[in-house]
Amino acid sequence: MALSETTSQHSRTPSGSVDVEQAQAALVEHYPRLVRLAYLVLPPSLARHRRVLTAHSLVQRTLPRGRGSAEVKVLPAQRRGGHGPAGGDATGADVYEFLTTRVLRAALSGERRPRLAPWRLPVRPGLFPLVLGLQLFPRSGGAYELALEKALSEVSGAARAACALRGWEGMTDAEVCRVLEAAGVQEPAEALAAASGIRLPAGSNDKPVLGPSEFDPCSLQARPTDLLRRRQHLRAALSAVAAVVVCGGLLGLPGDSWGPDGAAAPLYARNPAAEKALEPASLTRVAAGAWKDASRTDFSAWPARGDLTDDDGLLRRALAVWARPGGKVRLSVTQGTSPGPPSGPPQLLYAGRVDGAKVVLLHDGLRAARYAEPEGADSGGAVLDVARTDGADTAESGALVISRSDSNVRYLTAPWVSKAAEVDLLQSDDEGRSLNREDDGVLVSLTGPGRDPRECNRWPGLLLSTRGKSKRHLYTDLGELTPARLTSGSPTKKPRDATSATARGRLAHTACGFRSMVGGGVRSVNTWKFATQLLPGGMRSATWLCTRGETWRGNGARIFTSFRRSGLKRGEQAVFTSRASDTPACGPRRPHAVSGALWKSDAGNWYVLAAGSRKVAGIRATGKSGGPSGSSPGRKLALLAKKGAEAKISARLANGEKLEPGH
Repeated sequence: MALSETTSQHSRTPSGSVDVEQAQAALVEHYPRLVRLAYLVLPPSLARHRRVLTAHSLVQRTLPRGRGSAEVKVLPAQRRGGHGPAGGDATGADVYEFLTTRVLRAALSGERRPRLAPWRLPVRPGLFPLVLGLQLFPRSGGAYELALEKALSEVSGAARAACALRGWEGMTDAEVCRVLEAAGVQEPAEALAAASGIRLPAGSNDKPVLGPSEFDPCSLQARPTDLLRRRQHLRAALSAVAAVVVCGGLLGLPGDSWGPDGAAAPLYARNPAAEKALEPASLTRVAAGAWKDASRTDFSAWPARGDLTDDDGLLRRALAVWARPGGKVRLSVTQGTSPGPPSGPPQLLYAGRVDGAKVVLLHDGLRAARYAEPEGADSGGAVLDVARTDGADTAESGALVISRSDSNVRYLTAPWVSKAAEVDLLQSDDEGRSLNREDDGVLVSLTGPGRDPRECNRWPGLLLSTRGKSKRHLYTDLGELTPARLTSGSPTKKPRDATSATARGRLAHTACGFRSMVGGGVRSVNTWKFATQLLPGGMRSATWLCTRGETWRGNGARIFTSFRRSGLKRGEQAVFTSRASDTPACGPRRPHAVSGALWKSDAGNWYVLAAGSRKVAGIRATGKSGGPSGSSPGRKLALLAKKGAEAKISARLANGEKLEPGH
């Protein structure tokens, strides 16, 4: 096919209006031409039946919506010739060109790719026209048509459109480029060049590009679909409907007809207790001074605080999100915590404004829930945090996280807290800076630990003092809704708050190890000295520590051991020798520990050191990769070694039980 005229300059199209009734008249008049144009441009990969129906659907959907006139862009009047519509009324020609442009844009959409996406947009055939039980095909046009269709299938849709517009509509190359550009083709000149390269079937030079009978999707022949498969599908559908009817009838029977569930209500029944739990008026509210006379001081004694405790809309949204968080809610649940709704009306702890958000804190006796939404928005951007608090005592119910950002955290403190301070756990003598509290118990922001695991220049702690008894409790943030309580002492005894000078001194050299416990649902962290060892040379000693993080769920505890020689500088961390998780070691169930480390003396000699807890009756080191091997009948071991030496440490308890680091 010779396409001689080309152009790279496209004039801008003027704007005009097309009346809907006028467009309908033009669509009916030129319906076969528009359907044939859509059929030619649609991807050849479509089956012929679907291609025919899609072509009809696209043309029928080109009609503008509404009853009045539509503002559209119409093209300058083109030269008429060939097979194009007859000239005469210029407005009618513009309407036809408007419809042609819309048909091309819809047909070409199947070969366009969205930006930044590797897939193509599918061509949507629409709901109508709809044919059931029949397959429709255009009449065969002979060998010439088959060869021409094969040639058109080897080029893009834009090239097929250019070929049809020029060879069938009789447009010049300049007019073809304008129409393609209006239809959304990015490079109309390239499409025109590709159309010029289409190779026609041999011996067809004397025939028009598209004769009146080729590719006529309005002259169709019908054939039935697969009758056996259709019959099978009909039987399956009737069986499914019958099953639904039978099950529905059984569910509606009175009496003891519920089967294995006995007297239980059906799955869709409304539960009065669950519905009552979603009503703000049913929330439990504790009076401000009730904690002073309460039989126990935990979260159940917290009063309802905040300036939005009477905002029923906010409270209803918080309860609804807790019961059924939507897909847009950022949900955070502590490990081992059920995210489901409360079984009954929960207790309101707080409802107010904090850092540009509306925050609600709730407690159902076993869990604490924090709901937050951006201030000024009734939906969207909500956050829900749920954490276990079952069995919390006075110290463990001292504070709850009310707001958290990248580097800061704010707490709501218990009503029995009299003072609050922020301390640096890496500084043993740091008494901290006093934190101001608002009237509703909300503290000012505390700085959080840095996120970079390679840096540990500061580790913040929260020091709370209680009223009356003058007790002090130390906490740290490990990424949960409740801060982790810090304690010290042997696991065989009741742990003490890590507020003494000795306990703070141990924390100052081990607090950076807390990073391994972040996000683990840790309830409390206890640091325990299980051995003291005189180092080779007799000038210095070392302390062996085991740090255990207990979780709210009871299992999954995390531990790490460390080796702290005397004379460490201020803020310098001990050597962390082992880590383990979900183990009873260093706890009340198994108060034993053993660990080892490679140490270099001041004289430049290397040693493999090991030590065990009180009931260890022997330690053995098994060298690996040339490392030293040896044993000791006591609970301490020192072997001369080389730099980089490795050895496996094991111990034997007095009862003969074997003990390894972290077990």
